[in-house]
Amino acid sequence: MAHPIMPQGIAVWLVENTALTFEQIAKFCGLHPLEVQALADEQVSVGMIGVDPIKLGQLTQEEIDRCSVDSTAELALAAPKFFLARKRKGSEKKYTPLLKRRDRPDAIAWLLKFYPDIPDAKICSLLSTTKPTVTAIRNRTYAKINDIHPRDPVLLGFCSQTELDAVVTSLHAKKSETAEPTSVGEGCVQ
Repeated sequence: MAHPIMPQGIAVWLVENTALTFEQIAKFCGLHPLEVQALADEQVSVGMIGVDPIKLGQLTQEEIDRCSVDSTAELALAAPKFFLARKRKGSEKKYTPLLKRRDRPDAIAWLLKFYPDIPDAKICSLLSTTKPTVTAIRNRTYAKINDIHPRDPVLLGFCSQTELDAVVTSLHAKKSETAEPTSVGEGCVQ
């Protein structure tokens, strides 16, 4: 059975605002009935503020009313009204929080250190950065070049490992296409 997000906060709210039994609340929140009773008696999590599951869209008032009448009925999660995860299209820019933006030059430096042949356009698309920034870091003319410490962009969260692997394999494929193999007998004078 799926449980709601923030189960203890929801349990506190249900204890304070409904006539549901501790067992009903415990089953819905994935807690033990004694834990719900301890939350109600404020023996644990003193001063915890309840979270309204109706506003979160995890429960409906009709479901609470139905289970308040019948003490053997179990609460059921409401169907989600929206989906959080969606696949990004190639042209959409992904948002980078302000605190992570200062780590982007570190990710650029890491790519340039381990893959110096990677084109600037690939770095720009992979890390959602601008070409002048990549060029400045490559040429070591970036304003804060002394503060840059190369760090893996996957660990920093700028791209996934599969995206990075795809760029690296395409880079290696282009290298192997441009390098023309010579045959054994070529260039020998007899």
